Amino acid sequence: MTAKFAKPNTDATPIDVVSFDTLDEYLSKLPPENRTWLSTNKFSAKLGQTVLLPNNDGNLARVVTGWGDAKARARGRMFMASVALTLPKGDYTIASGLGVDELIEAAQAWLLAGYVFDRYKQQPGAKAQLVAPDGVDADRLETIAAGDFLTRDLINTPTSDMGPDALEKAFCDLGKRFNAKCSVIRGDALLKQNFPMIHAVGRASDQEPRLLDMVWGNPNDPKVTLVGKGVCFDTGGLNIKPGNSMALMKKDMGGSATVLGLAQMIMALKIPVRLRVLVPAVENSISAGAFRPSDVLTSRKGLTVEVNNTDAEGRLVLADALALADEETPDLLICNATLTGAARVALGPDVPPFFTDDDVLATEIMQASAQTFDPLWRLPFWNPYEASIEPDIADLDNAPKGGFGGAITAALFLRRFVENTNSFVHLDLYGWTPSPKPGRSLGGACQSARAMLQVIEQRFAK
Repeated sequence: MTAKFAKPNTDATPIDVVSFDTLDEYLSKLPPENRTWLSTNKFSAKLGQTVLLPNNDGNLARVVTGWGDAKARARGRMFMASVALTLPKGDYTIASGLGVDELIEAAQAWLLAGYVFDRYKQQPGAKAQLVAPDGVDADRLETIAAGDFLTRDLINTPTSDMGPDALEKAFCDLGKRFNAKCSVIRGDALLKQNFPMIHAVGRASDQEPRLLDMVWGNPNDPKVTLVGKGVCFDTGGLNIKPGNSMALMKKDMGGSATVLGLAQMIMALKIPVRLRVLVPAVENSISAGAFRPSDVLTSRKGLTVEVNNTDAEGRLVLADALALADEETPDLLICNATLTGAARVALGPDVPPFFTDDDVLATEIMQASAQTFDPLWRLPFWNPYEASIEPDIADLDNAPKGGFGGAITAALFLRRFVENTNSFVHLDLYGWTPSPKPGRSLGGACQSARAMLQVIEQRFAK
């Protein structure tokens, strides 16, 4: 499955996009038989409503699809993804009804609708292909869609084929494609090189824990570092999860999948940054060597952490990786993780929260989120909650008692490992689409990558 537009051709079927405001004018210009056909099919220009207009031979002549009103469009962005899935096989071109910004949105949505995960079973994909509209940067949109597809593929692949070994291979294969330098610290070498919490979380698995490190770009360019949680499966450890909570834990490496998708976009678009990608890749398993509740771990940064729940392991592996990232003071540090259920309770599966102390960065993220139709929402690093992550016998607690504000206390925990970097943002992702939506099929979801790509471009590609 590829994220590609159709080649320009004169046989492509035209699509007219008609809003409530333009419906009467559009109808007035149609032949009587077309007006009758639309009336028979009760076409009212409702958002996404689609009617196929036949020619005199009964073959498809053009497509008319509704654009609704401004209120409907605000609720139904990316609507063209739904249209793409309903059309018969063939090539199509958007002939009228949309401005340049809307054409970009529609073209991106069409590409994203084409995703199919068919590694284990043949799945029907979109039969209709779109010719890239005039004025749209087709290469850029294809590159963004390809990064999105990479993220979804990685998340959708079960741990039997996407454990730490396979995640390392995917990581290094991506690096090789773009001539990036990749290095891996694996097993007991993590202890020798001072990544003790990554080692502790992953040591119970048959596949050794590891830290994956990729560097790309001109060392003199602005430094952008991406850190992604790579917990390939999370049993909960000795605080074992119940079965229903463990069912989707193949997606607990969704943070690493997201940063790899974003990294592919950055490298393919040749954005002038020195990119670094760090992924602590582990499996939180159960064996005689598993770390235990009440253990006290000493982190790379030197802070001690009391383990009060082995199911709060993601923040432990991220802490060591963030400490490493912060040592070189990047210009922008982005952390992506499927971290807390509390974030889902607060905002649901579709809207990941982000945390940053940089108000300028927060404004840029919110603007990019709206412009790229990649929903994100700011939650606070609420300093009064700091006391809840400070236990009696160690510097930090990985699982504060009480259960309130869990997404915030997890974010505060991570912030303790970032002291030097001024522009730091942590995104608490779900990484999954529980029911299909326009441009997002059931399964793994690429959340935040399009928005953060725009932020990076606006900051560093001027």
